[in-house]
Amino acid sequence: MLKEEFIQKSPVRIFEKSIEGGLHAGNIGILASKKGIGKTSVLVQIALDKLMQGEKVIHVSFNAHTSYIISWYENIFNEIARRKNLENIEEIKEQMIRNRMIMNFMQENISVDQIIRTIKAIMSDGSFNAKTLIIDGFEFTRATVERFEKVKAFLSETQLEGWYTCTLADTEPVLDSKGIPIVLRDIEPYISVIVLLEPKKDYIHLRVVKNHESLERGDMPLMLDPRTLLIAEA
Repeated sequence: MLKEEFIQKSPVRIFEKSIEGGLHAGNIGILASKKGIGKTSVLVQIALDKLMQGEKVIHVSFNAHTSYIISWYENIFNEIARRKNLENIEEIKEQMIRNRMIMNFMQENISVDQIIRTIKAIMSDGSFNAKTLIIDGFEFTRATVERFEKVKAFLSETQLEGWYTCTLADTEPVLDSKGIPIVLRDIEPYISVIVLLEPKKDYIHLRVVKNHESLERGDMPLMLDPRTLLIAEA
């Protein structure tokens, strides 16, 4: 399969269609679930789709070493390429590596202002004109309105779209009466899209609980294979 055909047929197209064509620049999206359900895998697949289209991606991790994140990209790309018989694999890999920046921070030792300054420097001084920011492993019990005001302003200024993972507590309930994760309630006005990953018997279900201005719940016609953690049509 040629790269262009792969992009057109990617399940990420269905993901985007389910959220009004995508997250869009200046907005924050969150993938939420309990630990170990597949949030990082979905984020990496979103990032890989952007990279396949020639866009630049910055991936920030708060809970994993850079080498571990690289292995996520390698393993998921290799599995997708094998299943789809993708052509020119090595050439595509080289392009993706050039367009991908992976950063690792210890959450306790750095402020949001420092992170924003670092990313701005990479984008301006390093001429790394990214379109997507991936933030994995942020501890949302530390989230404040002030922090997300700054993040939202930064994304709007730089025209980045920002995708986060959010790990929900093991205790119940984790959602409020509107279906919004309780840990996100205070900052919900700053979030454009919230997608829940829900484990079922044989698959992981994706459900939208905030879709830009709408709080109506909607099922994505997608699932996550619990063995490969790849997105597929339901």
